Amino acid sequence: MIIVTTETVPGKEILEVKGLTKGSSVRCKHIGKDITASFKTLVGGELTGYNEMLIEARQIAIGRMVDEATAMGANAIVGMRLMSSAVMAGAAEMVAYGTAVVIS
Repeated sequence: MIIVTTETVPGKEILEVKGLTKGSSVRCKHIGKDITASFKTLVGGELTGYNEMLIEARQIAIGRMVDEATAMGANAIVGMRLMSSAVMAGAAEMVAYGTAVVIS
């Protein structure tokens, strides 16, 4: 599956637009990681536990978006975007969305 953030795929022609495709994931870290992150805010530095959580959430959301586009009969996704939001303390939602298309 070709995924681009642009509206077209260079060198390819869009033959058919299948429609919106999206995937999401809501992830959280266990209490131990949350406590470690709380201490880290006192001394500064990267919150690696949360960084890992967001990387995992992105991968899952994009995978689900690709699965949906594949089920629609698409072979590419154009205009892909990522959006995140905090749903509660220590939990985040990641959404991947774009337009499922058939390219030549």
